[in-house]
Amino acid sequence: MTQNKINLKVTGMTCAACSQRVENALNESKGVEEAAVNLPAEKAAIEYNEDELNAADLVQIVKDTGYGVKVKKESIKIEDMSCASCAQNIEKVLNQSDGVLEAAVNFAAENAVVEFLPNVVSKTELISEIEKIGYTVAEEESEEKETKVDEDQQKIEKARSKMIASWALTIPIMLWMIPEMFFGVAWPNESAYSLGMIALAIPILFYVGRKTYYTAYKSIIHGSANMDVLIAMGTGAAFITGPLTFFTPIANYAGVSAMIMTFHLTGRYIETKAKGRASQAIKKLLELGANTATILKDGEEVEVPVEDVKVGDVMVIRPGEKVPTDGKIIEGESAFDESMATGESMPVTKSVGDEVIGATINQRGLIKVEATKVGKDTFLSQVIKMVEEAQGTKVPIQEFADKVTSIFVPTVLGIAALTFLSWLIFPQALGQVTSWAAGFLPWVDPNLGVITAAIFATIAVLVIACPCALGLATPTALMVGTGMGAENGVLIRKGEAIQTMKDVHTIVFDKTGTITKGQPEVTDIIAKNDFTEQELLEAAASVEAGSEHPLGEAIVRKAENEDVELKDINEFNSVTGKGVKAKIYEKEILVGSRRLLTEAGIEVESLEEEMQELEKKAKTAMLVAIEDQVAGIIAVADPLKEDSKAAINELRELGLETVMITGDNQRTAEAIAEEVGIDHVVAEVLPDGKVNEIKDLQEKFGTIAMVGDGINDAPALTQAHVGIAIGTGTDIAIESADVTLVRGDLSSVIAAVKLSRATFKKIKQNLFWAFIYNTIAIPVAILGLLHPAIAEAAMATSSVSVVTNANLLRRVDITPDFIVTSKK
Repeated sequence: MTQNKINLKVTGMTCAACSQRVENALNESKGVEEAAVNLPAEKAAIEYNEDELNAADLVQIVKDTGYGVKVKKESIKIEDMSCASCAQNIEKVLNQSDGVLEAAVNFAAENAVVEFLPNVVSKTELISEIEKIGYTVAEEESEEKETKVDEDQQKIEKARSKMIASWALTIPIMLWMIPEMFFGVAWPNESAYSLGMIALAIPILFYVGRKTYYTAYKSIIHGSANMDVLIAMGTGAAFITGPLTFFTPIANYAGVSAMIMTFHLTGRYIETKAKGRASQAIKKLLELGANTATILKDGEEVEVPVEDVKVGDVMVIRPGEKVPTDGKIIEGESAFDESMATGESMPVTKSVGDEVIGATINQRGLIKVEATKVGKDTFLSQVIKMVEEAQGTKVPIQEFADKVTSIFVPTVLGIAALTFLSWLIFPQALGQVTSWAAGFLPWVDPNLGVITAAIFATIAVLVIACPCALGLATPTALMVGTGMGAENGVLIRKGEAIQTMKDVHTIVFDKTGTITKGQPEVTDIIAKNDFTEQELLEAAASVEAGSEHPLGEAIVRKAENEDVELKDINEFNSVTGKGVKAKIYEKEILVGSRRLLTEAGIEVESLEEEMQELEKKAKTAMLVAIEDQVAGIIAVADPLKEDSKAAINELRELGLETVMITGDNQRTAEAIAEEVGIDHVVAEVLPDGKVNEIKDLQEKFGTIAMVGDGINDAPALTQAHVGIAIGTGTDIAIESADVTLVRGDLSSVIAAVKLSRATFKKIKQNLFWAFIYNTIAIPVAILGLLHPAIAEAAMATSSVSVVTNANLLRRVDITPDFIVTSKK
């Protein structure tokens, strides 16, 4: 049994009961030897058995009790990765490090996204672990966005230069080899031909392609094997035949070794270029930001770099200019192009008090904006961070590919060794195959010596069997998919959501702020028992002024519009899920549901018929009682969002069941559901009951997604298989969700579903071609039917085809059909 100790920084605890709850949950968990929670220090000291638990399990135990753990998520840029095996090696080391909760290395994006406990391990220590196994971590990126944007272009240019240099020497080799290949004539003689092949191959292998040997060496000395090991061994074995021809009767493959390296470098160039296209979403986002801002200093307008803008600065923005950073309008009114954030092409009109997003475009009037968020806190920066993190996560289907990749290179080395031995032991049997194939494959020579034939087949096996295509299949599709989502206002936080979303059978919608606008309005005031409408509104609004419930706010707004003077209250009390009560001049006022008044002993049956009529019209009827007597009914309606009905109808056409979950009474809920086209209704749900309702729906329908926006939706969003947060909602709901809809309308849910299905389809296609390619190609190479140079060209082509196929995802239109139809 392996014992370990760890300290977790626990957040959200407010009292001794909180710390006791966390402590009990930890001590009751299997594998925890002892846990002590310190409330003032907000720390949990835990001694546990590593054979049964890890740090991530302990964090989850704390989270399951309703509290948080301070964790940090960092993206680390890694150089020198040559294939998926490199990514696997780094990922394994990081996940074994103390304090690391989860690490995912993306070969295509060349980065590692690591979630860790900052009080246990630091980013510097994680970088040190990566460097210990022979990989290089890029220096911290400059904040200058031009530097970030040009980085990919520099890699492409470097790869292009290597490709051109290698072809400049390889073309003469190929021309020189023609007489020997087709006519058996080594011009001008055997010795000069062999020396020429060696001389031309040396600069290609050991100068232009030297990095391949360097990374192969580093990989081997650190006890792992990657694609560069295969290429190094293949080209090395081919090259060594050149010098050997002077000592033994063997074919000279030195020129072939140069061709293999050239095809390898060509594939790297095309792959780098294609990967750059796959990751262009982040580059586009980086290019969106403004470079300068005009701010007011001592009443004068001063132009400064956007990095120098501070919170509180007043920015002057003229028509046609970009909003430099997030802020609030303090003077003026204008229309803004927010397509960069929401994907919506229609301009949005905003005035004093409204918030504006940095990088959006002011289309009309001159405005003054107070900066509220700068630097990494801005909306654009957060989007970029979210997309980067999503691209660094993994899709569950990739687990199988990762398992294959982890054993791929060692397996290929074993197959190559067996291939060499087989040709030495069974030359006649294998020779019959080559004799048969020589009639239609011009590069197959049945007259090769036994050792030459063995080397020929072994080199082909080494260079054809590369895990590159397998390693690029999923992350490139994920990069393109998450980028497309960001461009359309659908922010995917976790790659897992891409796969899970396509399996969703049912989508559950919170009502308020999701299906409806979330800003209810008073529609009816019905006074009873000699009370006037003004008295009813005055009492209800005075009490509701102490509440933050949207229905209460609607009543207060109505009173303000009617110039009703609000009274001072005392002994205010909010009864969760039922209503509120307080005293005005010692008179007790109750505002809320039937249950609230009934529990207070107030008769409400005489108002049942009127309440039902209101509820049939999808209005929420609230009863008001003054001094143990019903004073009347105030009805409030929350209007539907403009696209709710059309969006839900299209989701049903996509084969999805829809459910609405709400705290409203059954009649009101059913009326709204009928109007909007919802299939199932779960009504009268208290805020703390949403999680249990989601669990019940999961048992009933299977895989479900939930769409919500409020604080009380956060636990339910986490419980659902896929949590979708309306971006206009609260930060906590967004943090709890797997997908965030920036625009806040339900048409974005359709876009998310279509994007998920299209992305996962591409992932499956890529994995199929990556597997089928190796399945077919390796046996052909073993039989000696594949020329090593052609094998390398095919290997490079497979990687390029996978990345190209991923980029074809951009052609998929994820716009909801009802929007497309309405625009025609």
